[in-house]
Amino acid sequence: MTYDFQFDAVFASWDYLLDGAWLTVRLSFGAMAIGLVIAIACALGKTSGPKPVRWLINAYIEVIRNTPFLVQIFLIFFGLPSIGLRLSPDVAALIAMVVNVGAYATEIIRAGIESIHKGQIEAGLALGLRPLQVFRYVVLKPALRTVYPALTSQFILLMLSSSVVSAISADELTSVANNIQSQTFRSFEIYIVVTGIYLVLALMFSALFAGIYRLAFAYTIDRR
Repeated sequence: MTYDFQFDAVFASWDYLLDGAWLTVRLSFGAMAIGLVIAIACALGKTSGPKPVRWLINAYIEVIRNTPFLVQIFLIFFGLPSIGLRLSPDVAALIAMVVNVGAYATEIIRAGIESIHKGQIEAGLALGLRPLQVFRYVVLKPALRTVYPALTSQFILLMLSSSVVSAISADELTSVANNIQSQTFRSFEIYIVVTGIYLVLALMFSALFAGIYRLAFAYTIDRR
């Protein structure tokens, strides 16, 4: 049996695919940025907050890490309207991605914070730094540097997992691909092209994160 490859129908919808890829990038960057802020706040609360705060953060993490991402998306998109809160597919997708990555990133950043020796914190306070300055310069930056590879891997996984939001018709890359496939019936061609696009996006994110690391965390040593 021979198969007649026809990529013309796929590339005829190239602009549509690019729009979907751009929404994937926007959703991913938005979720990464907001999720990182949430993760830092939750990691700080989990390591030094009062017991009720630690309990709430632990509950949030356990719920998110032990339930499927797809169910979380459905709960936000289909469940919230029952209490009068209706969200567009794109907004629901962003919220679900933020909530999901925030939980995973909290544990990653918590591990980084706990790797900082207490003597370094005491030294910072002894030098007259305010507690916020100690957290920013003595704790947070070295902690992020320590966990940066794990954190960026989680972010790339988030970008790839964004394909799940096609289930609520958010017009990201996979949703666009599904629409084109239903119109052209060229399943192999469309999904092999989309696979390539996701691969390119992942490599671009990796290169971007490597550049951020060199700018923000790579320390130079004067060997003179």
